[in-house]
Amino acid sequence: MSLDIVYDIPDQKVTSSRHTLAVLVDNEFGVLARVIGLFAGRGYNIESLTVAEVEHYDNLSRITIVTSGSEQVIKQIKHLLERLIPVHKVNDLTVEGEHTERELAIVKIKPAEAALEIAKNANVRLLQQNQEYIMFEITDTSGNIDAFIGQMRQFTIIEMARSGVVAI
Repeated sequence: MSLDIVYDIPDQKVTSSRHTLAVLVDNEFGVLARVIGLFAGRGYNIESLTVAEVEHYDNLSRITIVTSGSEQVIKQIKHLLERLIPVHKVNDLTVEGEHTERELAIVKIKPAEAALEIAKNANVRLLQQNQEYIMFEITDTSGNIDAFIGQMRQFTIIEMARSGVVAI
């Protein structure tokens, strides 16, 4: 899933594309801060960040980062990540081929019958319903979650929470 954005800068065209990076790191204190610091120190944006332990006995965690940049910027980000000591492996899932991405969102809205109908057609799970609110859970691509939230905006959104992207 690649989204290319072309910037028209005088005398040159710069293409920025969205990349999903999977970074295997030691599960230890300060590693996440170092990875985030690498991005912040160079002014690179992180669109999504998810981290969890994936191998308990080897003490490894996987950080999934969604970022955007030119081909040169993405190449530099990967190179800088690979140079960090606790990093074991960096995979750019976007260029390695077909991959699957999912994100989770929980949306709480004021009660509305029409919202229940929309949710039923959008493969959304009803978590709770009472006199004060309806709470939905959706696990899907970021784009489909954006679309569902867009539909829910016609009702009053009380609260919303989203996880970061996970990908494989």
